[in-house]
Amino acid sequence: MVEPFDERPGIHSITSGYTGGDVENPTYMQVVATDTGHREAVEIVYDPEVFPYRRLLDIFWTQIDPTDDKGQFADRGFSYTTAIYYHDEEQKQLAEESKRELEASGKFRNPIVTPVLPASEFYEAEKEHQDYYKKNRFHYKMYKKGSGRAKFIKDHWKLEKNKEDLKNSLTDIQYKVTQENATERPFQNEYHDHEEDGIYVDIVSKEPLFSSTDKYDAGCGWPSFTKPMEKQQVEEEVDQTHGMIRTEVRSSQADSHLGHVFEDGPKDQGGLRYCINSAALTFIPKNEMQEKGYGDYLYLFR
Repeated sequence: MVEPFDERPGIHSITSGYTGGDVENPTYMQVVATDTGHREAVEIVYDPEVFPYRRLLDIFWTQIDPTDDKGQFADRGFSYTTAIYYHDEEQKQLAEESKRELEASGKFRNPIVTPVLPASEFYEAEKEHQDYYKKNRFHYKMYKKGSGRAKFIKDHWKLEKNKEDLKNSLTDIQYKVTQENATERPFQNEYHDHEEDGIYVDIVSKEPLFSSTDKYDAGCGWPSFTKPMEKQQVEEEVDQTHGMIRTEVRSSQADSHLGHVFEDGPKDQGGLRYCINSAALTFIPKNEMQEKGYGDYLYLFR
């Protein structure tokens, strides 16, 4: 549960540990092998002006099976069960409201069993359990897949797409780019020289992807960005088409083909160039972000 929140704007720290039990300073083996009453948990320190609490809740729900009261995926036992621990009345109300909204959505057939509980003493886990997904990237990815978590998230939270509907709602080039991995012509596209303040969202799902604050003129004829707004909003895959080896960029939720990322970007800004097709994007001007539901991202322009 560290990876989904890590390195997002406004997230200051994520600590792995244990909470909810009645044993002081428990060890990992005590928590998973004995009845201490603790759950494995993460403690997140965040700036609510940049990353509102409701966004933490939204991300949390999309990473778990909230109908499982016996554990999570391949991990069985109370210490692996889910819970939201609130620190004040506002957090409690928001957490309970988000749980009711999930129940009402009909996304799950079985009842939502994740409890909303008052926070108790949090104990930091051992050093080897901190930032595990970074220290053991291969094992982490293999376990996420092998445990069933990755498939569960994809099955329940990826956007369901109807190709006929998309053909009717998108232009020919928009469909070919996002669904068939085509590339539009350089310099003959909508946003290659666009300079207005705002954000660029996926044309299919409307998920936020890139900001004008990270856009620059790379001279390549396509919109270029030094980074996505949040790394979790895009996925990168190896592309070996056309006799080349490149890194393809796709949107996380809609799985739209966006473009490619190259290592020839501005060195003082990380050295990456996200070369993106205009046809995969919709632009939301800064002065329309609030009314269109993107007010959480206005911090980018403060």
